Amino acid sequence: MTATGEPPFPFSDLALARRLERAEARSNAAIVESRAKLFPESGARWIEVAGAYAMFDGVSSPCTQTFGLGLFQKATSSDMQRIEQFFQERQAPVFHEISPLADMDLLGLLNGRGYEPFEFTSVMFRSIGTPVAGSRSEKLQVRLVQDDEQELWGRTAARGWEASGELADFMAVIGRIHAATPSAFAFLAELEGRPIATGAMTICDGVALLAGASTIPEARGQGAQLALLDSRLRYAAEHGCDLAMMGALPGSASQRNAERHGFRIAYTRIKWRRAQRAP
Repeated sequence: MTATGEPPFPFSDLALARRLERAEARSNAAIVESRAKLFPESGARWIEVAGAYAMFDGVSSPCTQTFGLGLFQKATSSDMQRIEQFFQERQAPVFHEISPLADMDLLGLLNGRGYEPFEFTSVMFRSIGTPVAGSRSEKLQVRLVQDDEQELWGRTAARGWEASGELADFMAVIGRIHAATPSAFAFLAELEGRPIATGAMTICDGVALLAGASTIPEARGQGAQLALLDSRLRYAAEHGCDLAMMGALPGSASQRNAERHGFRIAYTRIKWRRAQRAP
């Protein structure tokens, strides 16, 4: 504990990056495995190459990419070729999210193979153990959804993402996949008994990966996401987690809200896509 009685933050170093990236990779791999069982025709599958997890969850799924490339071992041209073939065989784009703590030689390898950076993500974390402060409506209740409520969760989540098109479609079915994934948990916020917001969480090796945040448009600004955050962190602590992590667009409202509630930026991850076919 620190002098103020708060749990200490780990240093933002290679060890932390490996822990966070592996937790996200394993959590997404579990989702991919569940999709493969529920929807065999989807072709969902993941492989490990040079310490990185390459996963296919559907052409438009945000899970279809690699995690941890260059972070656990040095990637070679043959490793990259194997990964690229994995995605190309499934007619999917080739995406890599790269931590700045990855092997520096990876940048030259990516450039030489025709990749370009196109997206940034603030990877954020906080120690679990301190409560989440903030005001919220006393009429709000948060609970873990039951197995027969996954479609309700999916519909509520999709309503919050209606403007995003394909992502809304993804959210509409992810509830069923969460139900089939032992390490995944879906939470619902209700205002006077009416579902208005969702949040999800996967747990892996003591790390709680927070995702699935969505609030229906007409119910925003009432503290639903704050209540969902608090409930998920409490649940994670009860199940042996010491760290929580999430991703946010740098400088976004999501990042600012996370920082207000105890999250820090571990590093900024860069997403790369293959802009042209390598010779």
